[in-house]
Amino acid sequence: MNIYRELGRTGIKVNAMALGCYSMSNAYGKRSDDESIAVIHKAIDAGINLLDTADYYGAGHNERLLSNVLKDRRDEVVLSSKFGYVRQPDGSLTVTGRPAHVRKACEDTLRRLKVDHLDLYFQHRVDHETPIEETVGAMSELVQQGKVRYLGLCEAAESTLRRAHAVHPITAMQAEYSLWTRDIEGGLLDVCDDMGVSLMAFSPLARGMLTGALRSLDQLGEGDVRKKYPRFSAENFPRNVALVDQMGEIAKSLGCSYSQLALSWLFHKAPRLIAICGCDTLEFLSENIGALNVSLSDAQVEQIGEMFAPGKVFGDRYHTEMMRMLDTQA
Repeated sequence: MNIYRELGRTGIKVNAMALGCYSMSNAYGKRSDDESIAVIHKAIDAGINLLDTADYYGAGHNERLLSNVLKDRRDEVVLSSKFGYVRQPDGSLTVTGRPAHVRKACEDTLRRLKVDHLDLYFQHRVDHETPIEETVGAMSELVQQGKVRYLGLCEAAESTLRRAHAVHPITAMQAEYSLWTRDIEGGLLDVCDDMGVSLMAFSPLARGMLTGALRSLDQLGEGDVRKKYPRFSAENFPRNVALVDQMGEIAKSLGCSYSQLALSWLFHKAPRLIAICGCDTLEFLSENIGALNVSLSDAQVEQIGEMFAPGKVFGDRYHTEMMRMLDTQA
């Protein structure tokens, strides 16, 4: 069964499950390009019609990877990419929303993807040094030029969203949202609903934690970015595993996997939400798709949510450098 939801107020219908391509570019250890391409094809065949990438993923590798599929199937998908992160010569990561960078980043993305336009273009993180009005103004020029159809923001505060929307309609907002990251409830999630902005939830499986498959930090290979995150520290990881296992008991009773239960909870919790499900193997893709067939009662949604109520998960979701990049305006 597929669940389709309107993308913002565009009239475009997209699957409630989008395919996130981040992990296909070695974020969580080495991956196979051939299998990643097979995953993208299978996802499209299964009715998953929104593909999400970014110029930052693998320093352009991810967009080039997607181009192998798009050359034959561009008309079948809603294509989303992002700009904003810049890696400095010393290895540090910065964010820019300067108009000149917006224009160049879009040109580079189109070239790597080998397409003439994007359906969605997001600012990956808010630049605290450049007014959002200037950034979105430059993004709106891309719409006028036919290079981009609709605009979006990532990890932006409610006030930033409203200011951006006053310059040009914002169609979608990407924010981390899952059972173990609930910050947007009662705030940004409601604002998006009121404004007709689609909330696209990234890391809906908590970077693999909610799959129940991560039992030991030894499973994280060399180069795995999760090693930098406090929730995966030697102190916090075992306590978070124990928390996830509580959810696992409910999954077993329903005859579904941990990840299927976690995704189903999201779909029931927010009827307009689109979950960006990262996936780089055919096995994981099939499991994720199965979540669309899991039905939960209101009581079960509440019960599962209570298990992961704010304050019950151990550790911040990002390391200090990344936390400083978040838009925390009131």
